Amino acid sequence: MRNALAAFAGHAAADAARIALIDAEGALTYGALLQAVRGTAAALAGSSGAVGVLAPKNRQGVIWLLALAWAGRRAVPLPEFFSAEQWAHLAADAGLSAVLAPAEADAVAALGLRRLAPPADGPGLQEPVGGATWVIYTSGTTGRPKGVLLGEAQLDASIAALAEATAAQAGDRMLSVLPFALLLELVAGLALPLSVGASVVLCAEPRQMVRTAALHRPSATVLVPDLLAAWVAALEAGQAPRPEGLRFVAVGGAAVPRRLADRAWALGLPAYEGYGLSECCSVVAVNRPGARVAGTVGPPLPGLAVEIENGEIVVRGPTVMEGYLGGVPSGGCRRTGDAGHFDAEGNLVVEGRIDDVIVTSGGRNIHPEWIEAMLQEDPRLARCAVVTGGGHPRAVLVPARDGLLTAAEVEPLVARLTADAPDYARPRRSLLMSESDLLHRGLMTGGGRLRRRAIAAYLETL
Repeated sequence: MRNALAAFAGHAAADAARIALIDAEGALTYGALLQAVRGTAAALAGSSGAVGVLAPKNRQGVIWLLALAWAGRRAVPLPEFFSAEQWAHLAADAGLSAVLAPAEADAVAALGLRRLAPPADGPGLQEPVGGATWVIYTSGTTGRPKGVLLGEAQLDASIAALAEATAAQAGDRMLSVLPFALLLELVAGLALPLSVGASVVLCAEPRQMVRTAALHRPSATVLVPDLLAAWVAALEAGQAPRPEGLRFVAVGGAAVPRRLADRAWALGLPAYEGYGLSECCSVVAVNRPGARVAGTVGPPLPGLAVEIENGEIVVRGPTVMEGYLGGVPSGGCRRTGDAGHFDAEGNLVVEGRIDDVIVTSGGRNIHPEWIEAMLQEDPRLARCAVVTGGGHPRAVLVPARDGLLTAAEVEPLVARLTADAPDYARPRRSLLMSESDLLHRGLMTGGGRLRRRAIAAYLETL
C-alpha cells in the first residue's frame, strides 16, 4: 500500500484544497487528511505487535486505517459481524497488542486489550515507514476464521490493477457504503479512489445509501448484491430519483442474479459484475466500463494469470496472498475451490464452489449457485441456499422482511422461479426461515452467509 499512500500524498501536495472525504461532519480536504494521517502515524510508529482496528464509517476510521499503513504496522480489521467468540479467536491468533476502536464500542473491552487513542495533531511522520501488512479474517464456514496475510506488494498491485480496469480517475466521486472491515471496501472503496485523487463519500448507514446517493451524485460505488437489490427496489417503487452521473457500480461478494443486473441497468444503475476472494486481495476479475458481458465477471485483472485446471479456477500473480497467518507461503498461486470457465472472448464465468456441487440420485451434477440465482430474482427474498437432501436439491429461503411471504406461498414460488431449469435441478422441498432462526441454529454466519453443509444436515433432521 506504500505506492498508494505516496500517490495520495502527491495529490495532497499538488492540491491541498481538493476534497478527499465527505461524511456527516462535512468535507475534509486532501491537505487536512494527510496532516491527520501523518500525525496519527507518528503516534503509532515505533511500536511492535499487531493492532486491531474497528474503523467507524467516518473520517476517524479512515485516518486510523491510513495511519496504520503509513506507520508500517500490522493491522487486523475487526469485522462487526463476528461473534464475541470469533473476536476472541482473532485476537489470540493474530497476537493483537492493542486496538483502535471508538470509545462506545463496549464489545472491544471484553478482549482485554489496550485501547489506543493516538493524537492526530502532533508532529507528523512525513514519509511512510514501509512494511505494513494486513491480516484479513474471513467468516468462512466455521467458527474459527483464518487470517489472510497481505503485504504492501499485494495491496499496491491490486489497487493499480483495479485503477486500470475500472478507469478510475480524479474526477470520480466514490460512494463508500460497505464496512471497512471488508477487504473489498478497504481496497476498492477507499484506497483506490484516494490513490487517483478522487473524493470519497462515506455512508455510515446502508439504509441511507439511496438518500446519500441522491444528495451527492456519486460516479462510482462498490456494492454487494443485497445492496444493489435494495437500490433497485427503491427506484422501482419511485422512492428515489434515477441516478445521474453514475458510471460504474462494481458488484461482488456473491453471485449477482442475472435479472437483478438487468433491472439495475434499466433503471440507470450500471452494474458491473466482478469476482474475487480475500486470498487474492479481493478482486480477480471484473467487467470493464462500456464492455460488460452479462452472465460473466469479465476478464481477469491486468497482471493476473487465471487458468482453469480440472474445472477449478486457479489464480497466479502479484495479488495472491503471502499465505495464511502461521501457515505455509502461497508461492503466488491460489487454487480457489471455485468452478468456472472462460467464454470465447476471455471473460470468466464462475459456476460455483466445487465442493458444494450437488449430485442427484440420477447422477446429475448441480452447482447450487445456478438455482440460487433463479430464486433470488424475487425481491421478497434476501438470500437462499440450495443444498442436497435425499438425492435431490432442497432450498431454504430467507425473506427480505418478515411477513412478505407465507409458508404456503413458498412451494409455488420456487416452482415458478425455477421453471426454466431442468426437472432434476429443481428443489423438491423448500423451507422458509428467518435470519434470526438461522443464526440461532448456527446455519448462517454473522456476515449473512448461509452455511450449506450445516443447512443440509439440519434438513435431514426434519
